[in-house]
Amino acid sequence: MSWIDPLTRRLLRSASQHGPVMLMYHAISPGKSKPIWPWAVSIQQFRDQLDFLAAEGYATPTMGELVAEPQKWTGRTAVITFDDGYVDNLAAVDELRARRMRASWFVVTGSIGESPKWPADGRPKGRLLNADELCTMQACGMEIGSHTVNHLRLTEADDVRLTSELVESKVTLEGLLGRPVASFAYPYGAWDARCADAVKRAGYSAACTTRTGWAVRDKNPYTLRRLTVFNADSLGVFARKLCYAANAMDWTSLTRQFLVSRMRKSS
Repeated sequence: MSWIDPLTRRLLRSASQHGPVMLMYHAISPGKSKPIWPWAVSIQQFRDQLDFLAAEGYATPTMGELVAEPQKWTGRTAVITFDDGYVDNLAAVDELRARRMRASWFVVTGSIGESPKWPADGRPKGRLLNADELCTMQACGMEIGSHTVNHLRLTEADDVRLTSELVESKVTLEGLLGRPVASFAYPYGAWDARCADAVKRAGYSAACTTRTGWAVRDKNPYTLRRLTVFNADSLGVFARKLCYAANAMDWTSLTRQFLVSRMRKSS
C-alpha cells in the first residue's frame, strides 16, 4: 500500500465521527497506469484503496444494509458503489471478495450484456455486465440496484417517462435476480423532490445522489450523499475524502477551505 503523509495520518484520527461515507466508482482498468476517463481507476489504485480501508478498520456494507440498520454502522463505515455496470467491474468483484468486502452496483437495465446505449463521454469501450454475471455477483454478497433503463436525466423526464424508467428497470432486475431490488442511483446525479417522490412510489427503499457529504447527513434515504473517486486521486487524497466527506481534497483546495472558514469565523 502507498505511503500516507503524516498530516493526513493525523487527520484520520477523527475520520468517521460524523457518520458513514459512500464512495462512487464507475470503471476499472487493468494495470497501474492512470486511465484516460476521469471516472475510471486502475485496478492497482482500487487495490490500494481497498487495502487502506481494511487497514483503517472500515466496514463496507451495501447501501441497502446501511439504510436498513443505520444505527448499526456507528464505527468507520464506507459503502462502496459502482454506477452503470461495466463488464470491467468483474475485476473489482474479485478484489472485494478476496478481502471479504461487499459493494453495491447500480445497473442500466436497457444495456445489460450490451454496449451502452446512452451518449458516450469517453467512457470505457465494451459491454455492460450480463444477466449471469449479475446473478453471480449477487450470490457473492454484492448488491444489485437500479440506474434506470436508459441512463437519462430524470429531472428532464415527464411524469410518465419518469415512472417507466424507475418501474421497468426494477421489474427487469427482479426478474433476472429472483429477489426484490430496493436500491437506486440517480443518473448524472440529477434529481429533485419530484424524482425522489417517484423513486419512493416505485417501491425503492433508498436512492443515492452525487452530492458530497456524509452519507446519511440529510436523514432521508432517498437523498443519500456520495463521494466520487477519480483517476487522479492519490491515496492521500482518498484518505482525506474519508476525513472530510468532500471531493476536492488536494492540498490547495483544503488550504483554501481552511482560510475561508477562518475568515467567516473572524467576520
